[in-house]
Amino acid sequence: MYKWGMINKQAGTATITLRDQGDRYVSQLVGHSAPWADKFFMVRDTLNGVMDKQGYKPHFYEKIAHEGDDHKHDIVCFTYNGNSVTGECTRKTVKKGQPKPDRNITLTAEGKTVDMLSSFYFMRTLPFEKWKPGQKETVTIFSGKQKETLSFEYKGIEFVQIDGKRYQCFHVTFIFTGKGGKKTSDNMDAWITTGSQRTPVQLEGKLPVGKVKCEIIN
Repeated sequence: MYKWGMINKQAGTATITLRDQGDRYVSQLVGHSAPWADKFFMVRDTLNGVMDKQGYKPHFYEKIAHEGDDHKHDIVCFTYNGNSVTGECTRKTVKKGQPKPDRNITLTAEGKTVDMLSSFYFMRTLPFEKWKPGQKETVTIFSGKQKETLSFEYKGIEFVQIDGKRYQCFHVTFIFTGKGGKKTSDNMDAWITTGSQRTPVQLEGKLPVGKVKCEIIN
């Protein structure tokens, strides 16, 4: 949903799938803008990930993004040595039809580490029913570009109404920061049901103009 002033229109759709592969999950998210939105800014994004079932620890992350005239292809391969995590990252970029030099970097961290896809699965495992509003869990997040700190801040229980259905939800804010605690991007807000399924029903984030709002389709 694209929201700007009085405009509130569906701007695209996304489908997320999860496949069982023994002791790991394979997840994919595919999103695309609606035909009317393509005329202004076409988006075709795919996220692929492989993660452990236990704790959703990532092993592989890939983002293939076609946004307007820009194409980006990020790959992160994770390895573990005790509590230490290493991410071998590659970024391929095409801007306005012109390929840019590949960027290869190595990221390291200690403790819990996620990527942009596994972070949503990990977030759903947190014991929000025992938390008080304002309580946080902090992890490291790797992309094909950089290492950041991701904090999940619990906001409390709220009710969300979508297509005539009312959901009791945990409200969680994603906060992204870099060195010195400086914010690296705008916050995102997620609402997941309080039941055992922890179903994500709503997600909101800011855009340069307006904001994006994602809602579950039943």
